[in-house]
Amino acid sequence: MPDDVLSTREYEIAQAYAQGETYQAIAARLNIAPSTVRTHLATIYRKLEVSSKIALRARLGGEQPDPGVQIDHAAVISELALSLEDALRREQALGEVLRIISRSRGDSDMVMSAILGFALELCEAEFGILFDYRGDRQFAAGHSRGIPEPFQDWLDAQGCFQVSQSTGLGRVAANHCMVNIYDVRAEEIFQSDDPLRYATAILGGARSFVAIPMMSGDKLTGAFTIYRQSVRPFSEPATALAQIFADQSVIALENARLVSALRVKAVST
Repeated sequence: MPDDVLSTREYEIAQAYAQGETYQAIAARLNIAPSTVRTHLATIYRKLEVSSKIALRARLGGEQPDPGVQIDHAAVISELALSLEDALRREQALGEVLRIISRSRGDSDMVMSAILGFALELCEAEFGILFDYRGDRQFAAGHSRGIPEPFQDWLDAQGCFQVSQSTGLGRVAANHCMVNIYDVRAEEIFQSDDPLRYATAILGGARSFVAIPMMSGDKLTGAFTIYRQSVRPFSEPATALAQIFADQSVIALENARLVSALRVKAVST
């Protein structure tokens, strides 16, 4: 039986995943990182000798493993299976975001919440913030998802605030380039009592962080930021995915502004 092969935690994760829960939902409920969920699933697939979510569900239901699967290749099969499922999740999420944008009717709050939610799930991050850029290194948190309450309270109290050049947002403002920080506590600015870095690391509990510039033509309009609460830097595939979500955010916000302008024009006429 599967529960004889798996640990208690592995069995709990296997059941949740087989029933359709996402990495993010499982991680939040068990108070672990989304990446830890995936690591457990790779072990679960290997131990149960399955290569898909459907096979996992059947195995948990009492079916025996496929005798054609060689145990020596089980680890490779489990990783390939999860990688394929990850790719399918990405395609489905990106398609869903485009559908939401096309049907949003200018509701930027709904669209941004959805985009951030998908970004956190697929990039295995704990929280995300979309910052509006107001010029002269001044930012305001426009939308957020999953952010710890103390950090959210701090941002609300700040409103629009100017960042130092050494912060991640400061570098985005200066160079209009992606900033991928291995560990926010390891940089020298953390020792300088910079208020934003303190709030990010202490109030938000962030460790690894990536900020993607949101560009409208050659103009910086904001920064799309996602955070992990463990030291696990974002890989190139993860940052490429975050860039796609940032680009979609720009499109959604511009659509919202256009719809708002058309509504004002219709009322005035």
